[in-house]
Amino acid sequence: MTTTAHKEASPQSLQDAAKRDRAAHRLKAAGLFVIFFVLFIGLWQLATMGYDDGGLAPTPAASWQRLVEVLSGAFTHNPPNDVGIVFHLVASLQRVLLGFGLAALVAIPLGLLLGTNRTINAALEPFIQVLRPVSPLAWLPLGLALLRDAEATAVFVIFMASLWIILINTIDGVRRVNPLYLDLARTLEATSTNRTLRILLPATLPGIVTGLRTALSTAWLVIVAAEMIVGNRGMGTFVWTEWNALQIDSIVVAILIIGAVGFVLDRSIAQLHRLIPKN
Repeated sequence: MTTTAHKEASPQSLQDAAKRDRAAHRLKAAGLFVIFFVLFIGLWQLATMGYDDGGLAPTPAASWQRLVEVLSGAFTHNPPNDVGIVFHLVASLQRVLLGFGLAALVAIPLGLLLGTNRTINAALEPFIQVLRPVSPLAWLPLGLALLRDAEATAVFVIFMASLWIILINTIDGVRRVNPLYLDLARTLEATSTNRTLRILLPATLPGIVTGLRTALSTAWLVIVAAEMIVGNRGMGTFVWTEWNALQIDSIVVAILIIGAVGFVLDRSIAQLHRLIPKN
């Protein structure tokens, strides 16, 4: 008779309870988000309502109106000056994804090599430690001097901004792998390719994903600054053009769009580990 209560707690009931807890958590988080959003708008309105500067202060109402205007003309394409925000956004994304992709293609294999080969790692570490702290924008003049092309220079800057972050996280991920797994694979006479693909890469995946997420976020930050100097189209160019025209509301709109796209990019990279087989 005393075991009846324990039998009632079936796995299905435990799953249902966990689902209810997750739903309650999401509901509370959504409620808090609404509260914080209303507080943010209220503080924003209070901070800007006292300015009498000819409309330079970006109030919530004016920024919302400008957002509607920008989105309504998002696909306008009358180059060189009258170009919708979508074309600026696509130009920035192309540069970021190309530079970031090239950096990942170089950094991940190199990180796996350096993480497993202490001799090569010791030989290259001084180069990595000297170049890693250099600001990505410091490479911009050098890129312009060597490549003599604004588009290629922007991609080069993104490549340098992403390379070291992915490389360091990959090396760190390899070093966290339990050596017993690799020793067992050698005992079973597994090839180096099988050891890398079936043991090393899956075990290193959390570190690689962390590096990719951080690198992509950094690249998205850097491209805006780089485009203010070398871009003839892009989100950085849009921000700089609007600033020269003293359209502060447009800059607020650009910040919102840049932040939203950055969030989507981060979420996309975070899902990578689910696409790779666990075994």
